[in-house]
Amino acid sequence: MRLARWGTIVGLALGPVLVLAVFFVLPVSGMLARGLWPDGHLDLGGVLEVLARPRVHRVMWFTLWSATLATVLTLLLGMPAAFVLHRLRFPGVRVLRSLLLVPFVLPTVVVGVAFRQLISEGGPLGRLNLDGSASAIIAALVFFNVAVVIRAVGTAWEGLDPRPAEAAAALGASPLRVLCGVTLPMLRPAIVSAATVVFLFCATAFGVVLTLGGLRYSTIETEIYLLTTQLLDLRAAAALSLLQLLTVTGLLVVAHRARRDVVVARSQPRARRPRRGDLPALAVVGLVLALVALPLGTLLAGSLTVDGEWSWGNYTALSTTGQRDAILVPVTDALVNSLRIALDATWMSLLLGMLVSLVVTRRSHSAAERRVRAGLDGFFMLPLGVSAVTLGFGFLITLDRPPLELRDSPLLVPIAQALVALPLVVRTIAPVLSGVDDRQRQAAASLGAPPWRAVLTVDLPVVWKPLLAAAGFAFATSLGEFGATSFLAREDHPTLPIVIYRLLGHPGPQNYGMALAASVVLALTTAVVMFAVERLRVRSVGAF
Repeated sequence: MRLARWGTIVGLALGPVLVLAVFFVLPVSGMLARGLWPDGHLDLGGVLEVLARPRVHRVMWFTLWSATLATVLTLLLGMPAAFVLHRLRFPGVRVLRSLLLVPFVLPTVVVGVAFRQLISEGGPLGRLNLDGSASAIIAALVFFNVAVVIRAVGTAWEGLDPRPAEAAAALGASPLRVLCGVTLPMLRPAIVSAATVVFLFCATAFGVVLTLGGLRYSTIETEIYLLTTQLLDLRAAAALSLLQLLTVTGLLVVAHRARRDVVVARSQPRARRPRRGDLPALAVVGLVLALVALPLGTLLAGSLTVDGEWSWGNYTALSTTGQRDAILVPVTDALVNSLRIALDATWMSLLLGMLVSLVVTRRSHSAAERRVRAGLDGFFMLPLGVSAVTLGFGFLITLDRPPLELRDSPLLVPIAQALVALPLVVRTIAPVLSGVDDRQRQAAASLGAPPWRAVLTVDLPVVWKPLLAAAGFAFATSLGEFGATSFLAREDHPTLPIVIYRLLGHPGPQNYGMALAASVVLALTTAVVMFAVERLRVRSVGAF
């Protein structure tokens, strides 16, 4: 029996482990080896020299304080919104949930373009002189990550047992006392998990900082990109990648432990109608909506303006290559490329994610088995925070010789995007599978059903909705992936985020207008997908 269980674990995990070994461990280790073993010998002195550079100190300090401040602001805005959207009942609440989930899956380039349009000279907030400032970067990071707090904390809030809070209120405790003394302690694991993931996303932000930071501000992620593509300083890039990898690993451990302690009630409490005491939380939701709507509204208005007049000109120009042939292929062709690549990345991430979820959610019968499953769970989460720049450049320098000569393969970009989406797919499917009573599988096995039949009859009826939701989430994430794709996409087959970034880099009002219009098209495509995902009402979507 024990051999059979270990055989099942090995059989399910072998494929995903091999995929990550070839397309994640090998590229990342290859990138690190180029910098840490430049002459075939370990050069720790070179690493220390890199970490002692004044510019590296400035980059590390900016990454630390900007990610910390953005995380605090995201929590302050996200927690009241989580309460309103997950514990109160009013018309349009599901639409608001969908709307506030969209920023997280928006391409980072689109977020950067939207904020640039908002704060640039002539924009609604142009008088504040925020263009190129740290404040703009932090505001964009909050915009991008507030959905993480709303979903993670809101899902936990939905599942809290209401009886302790009701008992405290019956004994005369004020609403504030109930919140601080009962509710927040019960939510602490979810809050810690959400804060950890938000900090991770802020510290590894790429497109937002690259678009808004200019030459003045740089995070570790954008510095790795600069060192790799422009300065060709692989030793410095490897040192920063190693530092980032160690930090990410520690954050993922903290998030895993906090998530493990989240307590969910067996029966969900009913949502109630808003009361007078909920007005501050409702006001915060209004502020969050303004934070989301203002940049996107400004982006839409800018895309419909040509020479100061309303026009569809920027959209009709998407079938061209821009002013002075700024890009090699029309934007419409890049959109088709993006959709095709996202479809491939989606089925890849779903196949891997389902296998991983089956492995990590099965009941463990020994301490060794429990440790193995926990180790696999952590291993498959690593792509969540490892530099996409490191991964993309690692693909180029390691997958360029037989038997893995894949640099010109059309599958290389979908594979990279599938790895980026894999942790999100697992975090959508695994919580649902873990809630399936293992006795049902045992009953199926006792009746002679093989393991695959038990999966079809017990697991699949429960997990089909989360599978569809995970597919939508993976598709939207792949559409907007920019970091790794910027290295791997061929010049004649770019994706839409890459074309947008290239248009921004070429002068000319037509190119800028096309970038705005292309950003709107990409944002609308993502929004439609996420509205469809929200209609499935899968609680684990976004609950990282």
